[in-house]
Amino acid sequence: MIFREKASPDISEFLRYLATNEEAENGLPTLTDLSQELGVSLASLREQLEVARALGLVEVKPGRGGTRRRSFSFTPAIRQSLGYALALGDGHFQKYSELRNHVESAYWYEAVQKLTEKDKEELQALVARAWDKLRRTPIQVPHEEHRSLHLLIYSRLENPFVTGILEAYWDAYEAMRLNILTGGYEYLQEVWQYHQKMVEAICKDDFKAGYEALITHTDLLYHRP
Repeated sequence: MIFREKASPDISEFLRYLATNEEAENGLPTLTDLSQELGVSLASLREQLEVARALGLVEVKPGRGGTRRRSFSFTPAIRQSLGYALALGDGHFQKYSELRNHVESAYWYEAVQKLTEKDKEELQALVARAWDKLRRTPIQVPHEEHRSLHLLIYSRLENPFVTGILEAYWDAYEAMRLNILTGGYEYLQEVWQYHQKMVEAICKDDFKAGYEALITHTDLLYHRP
């Protein structure tokens, strides 16, 4: 078994083992064996395992391969913390929205330059589907298109921390029920007009115009009727 020594912060024995064991993706030993190897009690190890599961770091499939390390994702950890913040209230969604907006604006140019032609076609298809929903009677709120469009723009960054912040934002957006028809039809039309401008600019490689549309459109949520 390969076990590398790494400088690491103050984390549990199990998390350190998980991060430094190259065979963890293929499956972990039994809890009894791990308890002996790490020198911690079974009760403590079970608690550490539950923390790892809550953070999305492992998957446990009893009878189907046991416990394995998952690819790192920041989303589960930030989703848990943000969900707690939303339960507290105190304007935490507004504050997190500001963080998300700054992240999107900061990474805009790097993100859009990495998009492929297929990505651009998908962005155009998302805009078309959104307008189709808005023109139906009765109208349908194109929330899935809204979420997918924003996440697709930043999908090529290969930065799990950026992805985590943005994915958790949309989970919170739904938890706050902002994905339902609030703000009125005119508001939704205005939002998608800016989305269309963003996508058209991306497809023309006019990234500055797309950035300006992004910045203007992010202010709409704060002035939502």
